[in-house]
Order: sequence, then C-alpha cells, then structure tokens
Amino acid sequence: MVNIEIFLKLSPFKKQKQTEKTTLAKKIDPANSQANTRLRRPDWLKIKLGVNNNFSDVRHLINRQKLHTVCESARCPNIGECWSRRTATFMILGNVCTRSCRFCNITVGKPTEYDLQEPRRVAEAVKELDLRHAVITSVARDDLSDGGAFIFAETVRLIHELHPRCSVEVLIPDFKGDLNDLDTVLDARPQILNHNLETVERLQREVRVQARYDRSLSILKHAKKRDFVTKSGIMVGLGETWDEIIQLFKDLRAIQCDILTIGQYLPPTKQHYPLDRYYTPQEFEELRRIAIELGFKHVESGPLVRSSYHADEQAPLLND
Repeated sequence: MVNIEIFLKLSPFKKQKQTEKTTLAKKIDPANSQANTRLRRPDWLKIKLGVNNNFSDVRHLINRQKLHTVCESARCPNIGECWSRRTATFMILGNVCTRSCRFCNITVGKPTEYDLQEPRRVAEAVKELDLRHAVITSVARDDLSDGGAFIFAETVRLIHELHPRCSVEVLIPDFKGDLNDLDTVLDARPQILNHNLETVERLQREVRVQARYDRSLSILKHAKKRDFVTKSGIMVGLGETWDEIIQLFKDLRAIQCDILTIGQYLPPTKQHYPLDRYYTPQEFEELRRIAIELGFKHVESGPLVRSSYHADEQAPLLND
C-alpha cells in the first residue's frame, strides 16, 4: 500500500515536460499562494492505494495505444480504484489545453495537430478492456474551428461500431457556445452528455477564466432539448456559500439536468487557485440529499468524487 500523493509523482505518472510554460492567467497572486499551505488535509482525504494486475493492464494498454487519460493528466486521486476496476477516462485531442482554468493541472499551451487515428485507438482500447461504459473527455481546443467536435463524434461512432454493448459518456468543453459543434457530437449518439459547471456563478470568471456560466447551461439545455441524458459536476471549497451551491442545483434542475457530481477542490500546486476550506463527509451527504430532493436522478457526492467517478455504475440507473 502506498500513499496516493507519493504514487502520483512516480515515473509512470510523472507529468510530461511542458511544450510551453503555463500561461500567466493560470497563476495566482503570490500573496495568495500561501493559502494552499495553511489548511491541513483531513484524515478522510488521506488515501491508501492498492495496485493489482488490472491496474498494470490498463497502464500498459494506454501506453501501447499512445493514449492520454485525464486520470493521469489531472492527477486524479481515484486512479488506483478506477484502474484496478479496469475503468479509465480517455482524454482525446492531445494533452495540451488552450484554456487556463485556475483549478486544473493539465498543461496549458499551443497544442500540436490532432491525430486522426486517435478515435480508432480509443475504441480498440475500450473493446480490449471490455468496458460496459466508456467516458471520453478532452482538453479544450479553441485553436480548432470546430473545437474538436469531429474527433469526439468519430470516437463515439467507432466505439459503437467496435464494441456495441458499451455505452458512451462524453465530457465535453463548451465549444465556445457553438450549438452546431455540439450537434456534431450529439449526432454520434452518446448515451450521456456531460459538461461541468465546476463552480458557482459568482466564481466562474475567477476559476474558469475563459468560460461562462450561462454558456455552460445553454450547452446542457440544448442537449436535453434533443432528449439526451445530461450530467454536470462541481467542486466545493473554492469560497462559495451554501446558498450559492443550492442555487446552482436549482439552475441545473431548471434545465432538467439528470446526474450531478460533487467533489472537494484540491489545489494541484501552491500556484493554483487557493483552497478556501474542506467540506466534511457529512456536508457532502447533506448536499447529496438536497440534490436528490430537487429531482436529480443520480448524485455522487463526496470528498474524492470526480466527474467520472463510478460513471459505469450510473448509466444502468437511467433505465429505471
């Protein structure tokens, strides 16, 4: 058993050398950088990780197919649990992002050209892992005219073709609000359309520098109008109030969002957006209860919950 924080720094998961320096927009004021060192991490966030053969199989497959996962790039604390269950969230369109969200650990810079063969390699990996539910996400590609929508759609189509019993969830960027690009993805018929609000409306421009709260809601609203199952996720601990969280829940339910994930914000480094506080497991349970009462079909709420956490267990619930 090894400590997750130490494990994620070991060589197989060591962050690749950045092709460009992180943009200044991702930095925070040095005076605030101390904030991420003041709060002692509570015991419920100290995870021990056991690695089994499934974990090694997933790692070798990803390396062999030259794929990226958000599990590694974002240093997800659940990587051990998920990979040991033979599940992973595939990240397409490279591993360099054009946006500088201040909570995120993914490299920011100028991406290289996208790989037209990547969708097939992802689909082959999904088939080899014999997944029943695949989650596909991406970096933001504002440098592309369609934001990467075509590659998303091709990936979904090929998974349906090569492994038809597998449901597909896409965790998409906002495509700058272009609903035609969104329709390109939806036309490929993913089972779940996931787009994260990340934080409450007041903190959007501080945390998601190039995003907009209303634009994200419009993405989810359009998908629901086309009768897709919709999903969104948020982090808490960024300085939001309880009332602001509940208002966000209500905003999502107003557009009939089906699934919600709620997790604790954990700053990747001292240079990222400062942590305000840790929520207790009891508070996460109370948020889950409130969200269910407001009408969400399924809610994952806990300190270590991330957008794709237990996604394979959520899909069957939608048939109830």
